[in-house]
Amino acid sequence: MPAVASDASRIVDYESATSFLGEWGPFQQRVFFLLCLSFIPNGLTALSMVFLGGTPAHRCMLPAHLNLSAAWRNSSIPLEEDASRGGDLVPSKCFRYKLEHLMNYSETGLLPGVDVNLSNVPKEGCLDGWEFDHSLYTSTIVTKWNLVCDESWKKPFSSSMYFGGILAGSFISGQLSDRFGRKPIMFATIALQVVITLIQIFSSSWIMFVALYFLLGLVQISNYLVAFVLGSELLGPMVRTLFSTAGVCLFFALGYMLLPLLAFFLRDWRLLQVTFMLAGCVCLPLFWFISESPRWLLSQGKVEEAEAIIRNAAKVNKIEPPALIFSPLMDGSKNEKKKAHNICDLLRFPNIRWLSVTMWLIWNTLTIAYYALSLNTANLHGNPFFNCFLSAVVEVPAYGLSWVMFRWCSRRLSLSSALFAGGFFIFITQLIPPHLPALSITFEMMGKFAVSTAFAVIFAYTAELYPTVLRNTAIGASSTASRIGSIVAPYFIYLGTYSVSLPYILIGSLTALTGLISLLLPESFGMPLPETISHMQSFPGCFQKRPYDLTNTKEEENADEDNSLDTKN
Repeated sequence: MPAVASDASRIVDYESATSFLGEWGPFQQRVFFLLCLSFIPNGLTALSMVFLGGTPAHRCMLPAHLNLSAAWRNSSIPLEEDASRGGDLVPSKCFRYKLEHLMNYSETGLLPGVDVNLSNVPKEGCLDGWEFDHSLYTSTIVTKWNLVCDESWKKPFSSSMYFGGILAGSFISGQLSDRFGRKPIMFATIALQVVITLIQIFSSSWIMFVALYFLLGLVQISNYLVAFVLGSELLGPMVRTLFSTAGVCLFFALGYMLLPLLAFFLRDWRLLQVTFMLAGCVCLPLFWFISESPRWLLSQGKVEEAEAIIRNAAKVNKIEPPALIFSPLMDGSKNEKKKAHNICDLLRFPNIRWLSVTMWLIWNTLTIAYYALSLNTANLHGNPFFNCFLSAVVEVPAYGLSWVMFRWCSRRLSLSSALFAGGFFIFITQLIPPHLPALSITFEMMGKFAVSTAFAVIFAYTAELYPTVLRNTAIGASSTASRIGSIVAPYFIYLGTYSVSLPYILIGSLTALTGLISLLLPESFGMPLPETISHMQSFPGCFQKRPYDLTNTKEEENADEDNSLDTKN
């Protein structure tokens, strides 16, 4: 029998060999809810910079001992045009009139605007620091280290450093978990997340905060991606769809919704960090209730360990397991443990190479749109706490829709339609007149709804397209590529300083164009998860659809079965 056909039967055999467990027994319920619980801390912290780095209204500070009349003290700040308010004149945030001139005018009894033309008074920077409005925030990293005016670049740079950590974590987490296992890497990174957050609370400088923020992003994306793959491999086909779309994303959204609520009541960035640390601590005891992935164990040739986990699951579900569970898989699993796969395999052969490049482009655009819209909530009209909460709430029905689409609809069309709709709503947001802020926010939230739907679909879609031997590496690599988008997303927002319409035009156009490109992806609806590279579908998938590629090149077959007898035949 040809090797590829034998491998294809082994995938079906895994699903059928474990089908006696059922889809929704006590074991699956425990795995589902405990893994979903581990995503809440990620939702809390992923967009925490909205409040950790909240920038309250501010102006140059005047020394308390300064001998100025009330008139000159009230007129000490020059007026400037504010582009975000349609060119209205507002007090300058970074300049004041030179104090020596003001003192001279005050001592001689001259009045501002009457005896003195203020446009002729020289200006200077905020040499004595800034006065911050504390009605919204008691303390943020902006007020702590004066990240305003000439230092304002440090705030978006802080976000970019966090996303840089996510990039690094996406790159290494997949390879680590594919080599050492899903469970050890997941809980090691959760423990590191708690420790890093604790140290970050006591940051003595902005540099220390940013360095720790980079490490925090690294470990957070690691436990997120590994937990996602672990759930996808532990659960059956129907529940896997629910977990990878609605389950993961809804619990992430729950953490996201808790963020503005906690920020509203605490108002201090250090206290907010304490709640993040406690959320991570709650997840650590889950180590004793979540098992390793049997699929990963089988891919490593550890058949006995995989069978032990399935037998324990049967015991929890009160089901009598068969005498031999993986007997059709044992020989093949042992034979396939010949070649360690790594990230280079994602680019080694033309079929998987073009699939990977396309997925990376889609992930990158989605990440730009998602994080730019999420971080922009602080700049929208109205209360920043409510706007952030609204941005989180719209994700709940989006994830519900993603589950419905993933359960009954084509993967390819679900992703493409969500991307194109998101791009459309984002693009037309900039066409709304400035005097209709509520309508503008509505269209922006509709764009966020569509982008969130696409984000939920792309995670599960990626997991279905790649084989077990590369699945976590592929998701990690896709997430790594997308972090280029998350790193630049804060700067898309700041383009609004020069043109309010520019961020919406760029993000909307990119998202809609990516929706068209996604039509090239293969379809995976109703198909079992591939185990090896030779089982993957062809690319582009819009021209050819097949459950498994039985015409792969000899090199692709050898990538899965290096020296097997079947391949030689």
